Amino acid sequence: MIVDAGLQTYLKQINKADLLSPEDERRLAGEVRYAQTAAEQFREGGISFEDRDRAERAAQMARERMVSANLRLVVNIAKKYAKRGMPLSDLINEGNLGLIRAVEGYDPGQNTRFSTYASWWIKQSIKRSLINGDKPVHIPAYMVELISRYRRAIDHFREHEKRQPSTGELALALAMPEKKIRHIQNALKAVSITAGESDDPNHAPITDSLPDPNGSLPDDDLTFAGDTDRLVGLLKNLEVREVEILKYRYGLEGDGPYTLKQIGAKIGLTRERVRQIEREALRKLAGMYEQ
Repeated sequence: MIVDAGLQTYLKQINKADLLSPEDERRLAGEVRYAQTAAEQFREGGISFEDRDRAERAAQMARERMVSANLRLVVNIAKKYAKRGMPLSDLINEGNLGLIRAVEGYDPGQNTRFSTYASWWIKQSIKRSLINGDKPVHIPAYMVELISRYRRAIDHFREHEKRQPSTGELALALAMPEKKIRHIQNALKAVSITAGESDDPNHAPITDSLPDPNGSLPDDDLTFAGDTDRLVGLLKNLEVREVEILKYRYGLEGDGPYTLKQIGAKIGLTRERVRQIEREALRKLAGMYEQ
């Protein structure tokens, strides 16, 4: 593998960073997590401004230490994706973003080494960059959601009526004017043409990779492809409320998937609180899955 001079310098620099012991990881992660609650404690009068400022400065130093000690991990993972169309330097940059996210979410109380937890986030960040880098057409966020709803409506209609729905039937199902349905259909055609899609039934259209707005957020997506049984088995390690939200959110028992707002209405919580619980549950699952 040919490595440019700038990347060679970077690799030499990161090799100078000391690795962390398990005790170091727990201590540094504890400082990061404490700072995440310090602002709230300050607003409630629980700590002084000086205490909050001290906690934030300690957390920043802890973040930098955890990141620098694990940059080599990012490089090792990035190398495995080096022949998929993106320069190694770009893959490393994307992986570093995943590493930073892992530092913020790592819970030392889960008895999992940080490298194990961070590997999942690093891989997801790199994989997302590869997927996004392969898309020849930029699809606006609002259209992604409309296309996702459109496709689900078609699938639902086919399942119940055993035929393809008309434009009018889709408009009725989606509570949209027919003009808007045709707008979605034209957008799909444009994407298909640009992507060079064929009539081959075994050819997966680019829209199959569009995210479901009722599914997980990209940063929280758990790609347990082909391992659903294990995922369901891990749910028993979560709190009852976390399990309830995930089952609604991802339709694990055939009911759903639901939006955050719909789940909040069902269980008496705000949309934001549901989102927080979902994110924490996904973080726990990611850690357990890598064990």
